[in-house]
Amino acid sequence: MRHSIKVLLNLLSLLLVLPLIILSKLEEIAFSKNAELVFHTCAHLVALLPGLPGAFLRRAFYAATLDKCSLHCHIGFGTIFSHRSTIVEEHVYIGSYSIIGSAHLGEHCLIGSRVSILSGTALHMLGEDGMWTPYSSELLNQVKLERNVWVGEGAIVAADIGEGCMVGAGSVISTNVKPHIIVAGNPCRFVKNLEID
Repeated sequence: MRHSIKVLLNLLSLLLVLPLIILSKLEEIAFSKNAELVFHTCAHLVALLPGLPGAFLRRAFYAATLDKCSLHCHIGFGTIFSHRSTIVEEHVYIGSYSIIGSAHLGEHCLIGSRVSILSGTALHMLGEDGMWTPYSSELLNQVKLERNVWVGEGAIVAADIGEGCMVGAGSVISTNVKPHIIVAGNPCRFVKNLEID
């Protein structure tokens, strides 16, 4: 019974956000996948929808507009995906006020509140004239969090994280992290290995 109610609520949510989905899809078709002005506007709108209805509506919107987003995930209040080129696998939890760039979030990932997942470490480059270059979609690098990764509150992630890792709150990840370890700090440092049973 609970599963049937959830399926029904997911379908209802999809119908309610359909106008936003259509606008985002039209932008993608008319211009390119890299044109994201309308997508950003819609993402900001659904981010502000409160409570359990908001969680259903955010999930429905992103399931239809991201590269892939499972209907079996939670996307907290205030959370924004800044690029369509994102994959959210099943049973992912994303806390409130997180900002997700181009990322692949593996199954069972837990993302704390106010986490920033950047689209790599080189979105801007120092030009020949000594000025920083503006954003360019060619510089996007999809950051991958493998299965069962736990990222603590307020962490900044700009590199891949291996399966089963735990990232301490407030950590800054700028280099790839090996599987089954705990890292913490700014810059992040190895804390200990996690036992695998």
